[in-house]
Amino acid sequence: MLDFLNPVKGFGVTFHQMFTKVETVQYPEVKKPTMPRFHGRHQLNRWPDGLEKCIGCELCAWACPADAIYVEGADNTEGERFSPGERYGHVYQINYLRCILCGLCIEACPTRALTMTNEYELADDNREELIWTKEQLLAPLTAGMEAPPHPMRLGDDEVDYYRLGREDREDREDREDREDREDTVRDDTGEENR
Repeated sequence: MLDFLNPVKGFGVTFHQMFTKVETVQYPEVKKPTMPRFHGRHQLNRWPDGLEKCIGCELCAWACPADAIYVEGADNTEGERFSPGERYGHVYQINYLRCILCGLCIEACPTRALTMTNEYELADDNREELIWTKEQLLAPLTAGMEAPPHPMRLGDDEVDYYRLGREDREDREDREDREDREDTVRDDTGEENR
């Protein structure tokens, strides 16, 4: 009996949308802001003194399901130091024709050298321009940074960069010295008290 209303019910969403306010964004002049966790273009980060965080371990390339990342590691020397460790990423390329922006490379990076920005405009009319090199991916130098190669400025060894930082390392060494000097006292139950 009410079968004749079925076509009208199907247009219910359409009729509802006709009377709602239209939100038009004048792209590309006006860009809608992205969410903070949006996966956009990759960025190779730097330490506060300007050295690169990438150590050329190639874990990001191994984790990439689309095989979009190519990394060649090289050894640092005292005369030419690009990162605090023994190695650095000599060649680093991301092919955005293949990249699916999944973020698995970010999770695989042990030094947090690779992150994703909110930049999403990656289109180009030339295929070769979509293979980004290390120079295009590196974070820009900010105030207080020096372009590599240069010696380590934040500490004497890579522990100062990677684990704790200089102040935390000194605090840890002081705490360990205090603990070594303290005598272990056993109470009646046999438990150790410090």
